[in-house]
Amino acid sequence: MTLPDPLVQVPALVLAAGRGERMRPLTDTTPKPLLQVQGRPLLQWHLQALADAGVSRVVINTAWLGAQIPAYFSNENGLQRLWDKRDKLSISYSHEGVDFGGALETAGGIARALPQLGPVFWLAAGDVFAPDFVFDGAAVQTFAASDHLAHLWLVPNPAHNLRGDFGLSREGLALNLSADDPAPRYTYSTLALLRAELFAAPWCDIPAGNPGGVKAPLAPLLRRAMDAGRVSAALYTGRWTDVGTPERLAELNR
Repeated sequence: MTLPDPLVQVPALVLAAGRGERMRPLTDTTPKPLLQVQGRPLLQWHLQALADAGVSRVVINTAWLGAQIPAYFSNENGLQRLWDKRDKLSISYSHEGVDFGGALETAGGIARALPQLGPVFWLAAGDVFAPDFVFDGAAVQTFAASDHLAHLWLVPNPAHNLRGDFGLSREGLALNLSADDPAPRYTYSTLALLRAELFAAPWCDIPAGNPGGVKAPLAPLLRRAMDAGRVSAALYTGRWTDVGTPERLAELNR
């Protein structure tokens, strides 16, 4: 496989701050992104794929048991132990738990981490297993050349979200469908390319860098941008699991 030119790559933010209530008791002592899938922490799968794709800089946000994540991905553990690309992937952290006492939800956490990112960046959730996904530099180039605020990868609806989240037009736009619209819906995979512009007025009212620790979800921002025709999307059909319950985790490890 030919890897994308690292020069066209952008930083990535991997979300790892959530409590993982539905994963209890497993998450009582371990943050969900460090739970093992096929011998690796969930978070490791994304980091490996990002490094393989030429991404050189990753920010990870933390809150619940957040100290465990940088402790794991230190020189003595994690990346150095599991693969030899430690010197090619710089990892920094946005410690929401330390700064504000807890997670800031998705949009709040992204807004907080923005000073460590750039005008365009990858987004991935650390509790999703998507081993076939490629953080493709060509997708970055296409997105950067557009006027879109976000590009989402959608997946066929899993059993726990049969209604789906967003529509997909023939032109490749994500659609904020009304509740009674019969058009097909797909599930947001939590894999995306985003512009920092999405987290400023008129789309978002959180001050730059979120110094006050405002908690806010991402979906309302995306829906506003969709209504303005500023969100593109593509269907991803590779392996994908939202590891939201102990049963789903067990199935992946079976």
